[in-house]
Amino acid sequence: MCIRDRRRSPTPPRPAVRESQASPAAQVRRAEERRVRESQALSLIHISVAGAGGLPPGTAPPAAVGIFANVPYPARLSGHLDPALSRWMWLVKWFLAIPHLIVLFFLWFALIVTTIVAWFAILFTARYPRSLFNFNVGVLRWSWRVSFYAFSAIGTDRYPPFTLARTDYPADFDVDYPDHLSRGLVLVKSWLLAIPHLLIVAVLAGNSRVWVASDDDFAGGAARYSSAGNSIALISLLAFIAGVILLFTGRYLWSLFDLLLGLNRWVYRVVAYVALMRDEYPPFRLDMGPVDPGEAHPGTPPKGPS
Repeated sequence: MCIRDRRRSPTPPRPAVRESQASPAAQVRRAEERRVRESQALSLIHISVAGAGGLPPGTAPPAAVGIFANVPYPARLSGHLDPALSRWMWLVKWFLAIPHLIVLFFLWFALIVTTIVAWFAILFTARYPRSLFNFNVGVLRWSWRVSFYAFSAIGTDRYPPFTLARTDYPADFDVDYPDHLSRGLVLVKSWLLAIPHLLIVAVLAGNSRVWVASDDDFAGGAARYSSAGNSIALISLLAFIAGVILLFTGRYLWSLFDLLLGLNRWVYRVVAYVALMRDEYPPFRLDMGPVDPGEAHPGTPPKGPS
């Protein structure tokens, strides 16, 4: 009687699954793992610079948060659109804002001085003096309220208050106070590390510079690099377009408002970083909409002092 061999032959190995053949869930998981590795690599760069400054024992060096992951940034900007905007008032808001602009001229001069003082304080103590921090955040908050009212969003007809503190105004800006700041990063972050963002901010909020060529330039083989007399910042141009649409239709285009808030949010995050208020690198991310992703209570304008 024959007895069959019941032993199974070894199973041949499965061929490796290519990236393109993987399931959508696996592709998303692998992409997330790559983003984490890239974020960790940038964190090592930040840590190597921060190591020279010396954080307190047991304190983790600041990481390059929010560059690839959707992490809320500790500088938060919000703005809520007035549902009953006047069709024509935006045409004269720049004139009505002149008293604010005069005050802000002196406030920004003071902000430059206090930032220099804070630079030395951070270098020697690794801390940003709380009174200087609150003042500088207040100046940025005041600037954003005036800008939201008259220039970069024209999102409300309510006149901005003359105060550094937080109010129930529909536009607000705030920065979380840092317990410790790196002595090493303070030497390079406001000018060297911020260069990529400063180039972007120059396009969003600064006047453009163009090559101007004339007939004699072509004859001589040279061109002139100069500021265009009628150049305009991208944010100002978009706000003007929103105003024209409001003038003729009586309605503010919501998608354009969301875009303007995202662009302004990018600018103010960079300003807070350059002003030494945070060590976290600003994300290359356009968070559009009236509410900042890091807002504790979205949809409700803040009240009370900062």
